[in-house]
Amino acid sequence: MNKKSVLIQAIKTLGFGLILLVISTYLLNFAFINKNIIPLYVVLPLGIIGVAATIYTLFRGIRKFVSVFFDH
Repeated sequence: MNKKSVLIQAIKTLGFGLILLVISTYLLNFAFINKNIIPLYVVLPLGIIGVAATIYTLFRGIRKFVSVFFDH
């Protein structure tokens, strides 16, 4: 793949990471606001998994973005 296509893929990955960041933050906030009801046990693990996926996706996007400019 050429550098332009890798750069576009990195930007798409970073954009998806930002969407995951917003969604996982909302899920965690919703879980901690509603502590007394059953959805806490459903929403909290989803929020934690979302945070892990966000961290992985953002680091993967940053790694691709940096590799476009600094690899030979």
